Amino acid sequence: INIMSTQNLTHLEAVKKIKELSEAARICMFCTELEKVPVNSRPMTLQETDENGNLWFISSDTSNKNFEIKEDRRVQLFFMNNGDSQYLSVYGTASVYKDKTTIEDKWSAMANAWFDGKDDPHVSIIRVEPKETYYWDTKAGKLVSLLSFVASAVTGNKTDNSDGIEGNATV
Repeated sequence: INIMSTQNLTHLEAVKKIKELSEAARICMFCTELEKVPVNSRPMTLQETDENGNLWFISSDTSNKNFEIKEDRRVQLFFMNNGDSQYLSVYGTASVYKDKTTIEDKWSAMANAWFDGKDDPHVSIIRVEPKETYYWDTKAGKLVSLLSFVASAVTGNKTDNSDGIEGNATV
């Protein structure tokens, strides 16, 4: 039996690790309608993970995922970096942006494969704010929980470990 060790990270370490793992993997399974079985999921390419740990994506405002986010903003992202045996799970809250400033800031030339440039009226930007995040580093034998690290940073409160999650991030 292989027992994984659990590690706790501070807020800054947690953000750095989420950025490192998500940007290395680049593609995730983006899941919506988490109350339904099976959940809706589709592969999505990450544009960037910012300095606050928010994950950014480009999406069509006519896509099912955008409609599903309007009904329920809770999403789950699964990243795999098989080459380095690293896996990342991000549960968070999605927000959809249509303003030109955000589109300009997050636009990637790769998105031209799906849109008629950044002025395409269907371009939207999705930001996922992490709430509960885990990663597995199977080479090092670690399971790391980054519970509510963004909320802790904003409120200045320590995270609550009352629901049995193995470890938490401190700020």
